[in-house]
Amino acid sequence: MELQGKIKMIDETKEYGKNGFRKREMVITTEEQYPQHILIEFVQDKTDLLNNYKVGQDVKISINVKGREWVNPQGETKYFNSIQGWRIENVSQAAGSADMPPMPPAEAFEPANDFNEEEHDDLPF
Repeated sequence: MELQGKIKMIDETKEYGKNGFRKREMVITTEEQYPQHILIEFVQDKTDLLNNYKVGQDVKISINVKGREWVNPQGETKYFNSIQGWRIENVSQAAGSADMPPMPPAEAFEPANDFNEEEHDDLPF
């Protein structure tokens, strides 16, 4: 699955436990009629993916939704969900045109003076 939005917050990488489990959280704000602030966590080596990003950038994030069950000391079962990111990419404002050079104005092209409508060609249109 993918989420797209503007980066609202990027937290520092935090380490947990004796085994050195690493986690880094970020929040993106979706750009829709009712914007949502969505917390996404990156774990272990994926925490480094956020190093080149900053607040305000438009991004697309590939995610997995994770769920787990926990039984508290009173015997009650609780369920928790998390959204884990595994890829992030920058989304430019001019989507798709970043790799294409700008189109010159129409005046930059020479008119076709030798065009003959009567001449047959084999193009289907």
